[in-house]
Amino acid sequence: MSKGLLFSGQGAQNVGMGYSLYENSAIARDLYDKAEDILGWNFKSVCFDGPESALTETKACQPALYVHGYASFSILREFGQLDDLTAVCGLSLGELTALAAAEVFDFETGLSLVAERGRLMQEACELTEGGMAAVIGGTAEEVEIFCDEFGIEIANLNCPGQIVISGNKHRIIEAVSASKGRFKLCKPLNVAGAYHSKLMQSAGDAFAVYMKDFDFYPPKYITYTNVTGGRVESGQAIKDALIKQIVSTVRFEDCLRNAVNDNLLTELFECGPGKVLAGFAKRIDKTLKVTPFSEFEDLPL
Repeated sequence: MSKGLLFSGQGAQNVGMGYSLYENSAIARDLYDKAEDILGWNFKSVCFDGPESALTETKACQPALYVHGYASFSILREFGQLDDLTAVCGLSLGELTALAAAEVFDFETGLSLVAERGRLMQEACELTEGGMAAVIGGTAEEVEIFCDEFGIEIANLNCPGQIVISGNKHRIIEAVSASKGRFKLCKPLNVAGAYHSKLMQSAGDAFAVYMKDFDFYPPKYITYTNVTGGRVESGQAIKDALIKQIVSTVRFEDCLRNAVNDNLLTELFECGPGKVLAGFAKRIDKTLKVTPFSEFEDLPL
C-alpha cells in the first residue's frame, strides 16, 4: 500500500479555511501562531474572518494556503494516516507546501519563501496588465495553436479538457471572443494578473535572487515538479524548478499521472480547501481514490 499527498494552489482559498484545525489541533495552533509572528501582520484574522478581498490578494493568499496545507499534512501524520507515504506534489503554490512536507526545507523557511513569492508575484501583477481564462473541452495541442494565434500562453494543464491560458488582458479578451465554436467553453477568470506566463518574469528573476542563499535538501518523499511533470531530486534542481515555475506551464496532470504510475499509489489525500484537486484527479483517472482533507471533521479515522 502506497500513499500520496496533493497540495492546493491559489484559487482554492475561502474565508474561514483552517479555523476548525486551529480550534481542535495543538499542532495547527502552533503553526498558525508561528506564521503570524513570522509574517508580522494579522494573518489569522484574514484567514478565518476575511474579508474575502483581503484573503484573495496574492501576498495573503499564498501564505494562507501554505500554512493550511502544511497544517493538514501535520494532522494527518499525527493521526497515523501517512505511515505509507511515498510521493508528494502540489499545484503551483502547492508545490512549495509539498517540498516542506518532504523536508526539502523546514516550515519556517517555506513560509518565508512563499511570502516573498506572493509579494513578488503581486508586484508583477501591478506592473503588468495581465489576465487568464479557462478553456474547457480542448486538447493541449489545440489550445497551444489557439494561444499562438493571440500571443498568449498555456498556464495550466490541470486535467483532460481543463486548461488555463494566460497573457496580456486585452489579448485574453480577444481570445475568449474568438473561442466560440472551437471549444466547449472559454471564460475569463477573476485573477489579478497573468500567472505562469512571461509577464511574471520580473517575479521569477527577483525570486531567484531571494532564494539563492537558502539551503535546500534532497526530499524525504518522491517529489514531482510542475515544470516538467517529472521527479525532482537534488536541492539545486528543486531551486531551478521553483524559479522556472513562476513563468512556466503548470503540468499538474503529468505530475499526478507520473506520481501514481511510478509509485503504484493506492490512495491520495488532498491537503487544501475546495476539493479542486480531487476533481482534477477523477478526470485524470476515474479509479483514483482521493480523500480531501481541509477541516478537522474531514479527518479519516
